[in-house]
Amino acid sequence: MGYANLQSCLRDLEQTGQLVRIQDEVDPYLEAAEIQRRVYQAGGPAILYERVKDCRFPMVSNLFGTLERTRFLFRDTIELVRRLVDLKIDPTVAMQRPLHYGRAFPVAWAMQPKFVRSGPAIECETTLDQLPQLQSWPDDGGSFITLPAVYSENPDRPGWQKSNLGMYRVQLAGNEYALNRQVGLHYQIHRSIGVQHAAAIRRGEPFRVNIFVGGPPALPLSAVMPLPEGLSELTFAGAMSGRRLRMIRRDGGLPIAAEADFCIVGTVDPDRQLPEGPFGDHLGYYSLVHDFPVLNVEKVYHRRDAVWPFTVVGRPPQEDTSFGEIIHEITGPAIPSVLPGVKAVHAVDAAGVHPLLLAIGSERYVPYAAERTPQELLTQANAILGQGQLSLAKYLLIVAGEDNPDLEIHDIAAFLRHLLERVDWERDLHFQTRTTIDTLDYSGEGFNQGSKLVIAAAGAARRELGCEVPSDLTLPDRFRDPHVVLPGVLAVSAPKCSDRRDGMARRFCEAAEAGQALSGFPLIVLVDDAEFTARTLSNFLWVTFTRSNPAADIDGIGSFTEDKHWGCRGALVIDARIKPHHAPPLIEDPEVTRRVDQLGAPGGPLHGVL
Repeated sequence: MGYANLQSCLRDLEQTGQLVRIQDEVDPYLEAAEIQRRVYQAGGPAILYERVKDCRFPMVSNLFGTLERTRFLFRDTIELVRRLVDLKIDPTVAMQRPLHYGRAFPVAWAMQPKFVRSGPAIECETTLDQLPQLQSWPDDGGSFITLPAVYSENPDRPGWQKSNLGMYRVQLAGNEYALNRQVGLHYQIHRSIGVQHAAAIRRGEPFRVNIFVGGPPALPLSAVMPLPEGLSELTFAGAMSGRRLRMIRRDGGLPIAAEADFCIVGTVDPDRQLPEGPFGDHLGYYSLVHDFPVLNVEKVYHRRDAVWPFTVVGRPPQEDTSFGEIIHEITGPAIPSVLPGVKAVHAVDAAGVHPLLLAIGSERYVPYAAERTPQELLTQANAILGQGQLSLAKYLLIVAGEDNPDLEIHDIAAFLRHLLERVDWERDLHFQTRTTIDTLDYSGEGFNQGSKLVIAAAGAARRELGCEVPSDLTLPDRFRDPHVVLPGVLAVSAPKCSDRRDGMARRFCEAAEAGQALSGFPLIVLVDDAEFTARTLSNFLWVTFTRSNPAADIDGIGSFTEDKHWGCRGALVIDARIKPHHAPPLIEDPEVTRRVDQLGAPGGPLHGVL
């Protein structure tokens, strides 16, 4: 049976050697976050901070710090939930293997929440300033909740069945928020809560919101689960907990998760938004200050033994990587039923998730053709970009599974090699311009504004990829230090960008047209530091796909436009330099780094962990 609350989870982790306590006082301002980043990178245990500076509540981090521990937390239910997914894909499997799938039906019953009159979550009350004021990065706009589960209901169809539970960041203090009375609620335009908020405005009704912190581990996992709109995440939380999620029914208010550690109750201000941010975000840069909804806080509840769970957001990989991996394990088999012909989709964590999608599809339209070309793949690409959060993808790279049935989508280097061996830059580039991208991505032309590129490759290999910098390579003036990133991919250091339209990519392409063809390198990336970019695959993915806007930053050797289709006859060139309009990257405070070094030194509480 899964955990009913966070306290039973912590006891289990400690008894199995997967949790370490820190009895030294830890500062929630920068220090706790740096500890978490270090522990995560070391593959370390969950950390319970027993003494938090200026706060009476303990904190815990790294609960989901490894995929193995995340599987451990849901070890009693994950296989049964997978079977439910199988049944959703093909109900006839239950008749083929009744004993195997029979145990999944009790889990289906657990998916219904159970309503009760009271529970631990409302035993006590406090104020916002008494909560841990966690700040993760030096230039953050204030303290934030980083593992919230935000509950709201649809005013058009109230009730838990059409409710939404989402993980939207919450700014506790700072900026213009009235202390102890207001918090910032940041949600992006594609989220279900936005649809509900719009309905409340249209109806002229108050839009009520409850923010849960803590509770059973299934609660935050459910808040990030990409379920179809209209299907409540409470059902998934019950399934992953292996028990019905208890909800406290309240007259005139939304229900409260009975086992939550904290609950902030309030109403979204109908008349105004306030500046929220900056915030160190999952792309590895600060998301900047923008106006977002304000929650007017009415009550702050907590249980007597409350513990404040938190995580840190920053350049991936971070702890939220485990969420993505476990979600893929559960829902991956359902992709072909949702997207016919699509065999697999991978949102690349190292590239910030939304900037880069890889997909393996099918090319079956003309099976008798002598040469397979992307046709059905383009239909599938459009379907992928029409699915929920996948619609935020900036680059979608899709290949035909028939060309290599053994291609593994999570082997990114092999996938890129497969694509670059086959892609035809004259034919296989498909742009969407002036469209919506991730709110947190500042590579585009404005807030939520940018472009998309689909690269679809099918057929036999058409080239051999270069693995060494050509001995006779001559670069244009001010371009230097070429490095091979992967077979067929060359990184070149380019002059610093002082104007987003400085034409450096065009200059590079024109010089290359007059000189070498670079036939073994179909992809060239212009960067600020080629050695850093080529040092690891993760660096390449992060730099290339977070620092480029396809329509503005892609050029090519021998480029042309024909019937409004753009392509190139030589190498594709991506300008992935930092531009003046980009958000600044995240950098730790050196003084805090020194303090955390001491915690990990011999005799320190985290010696052998960091």
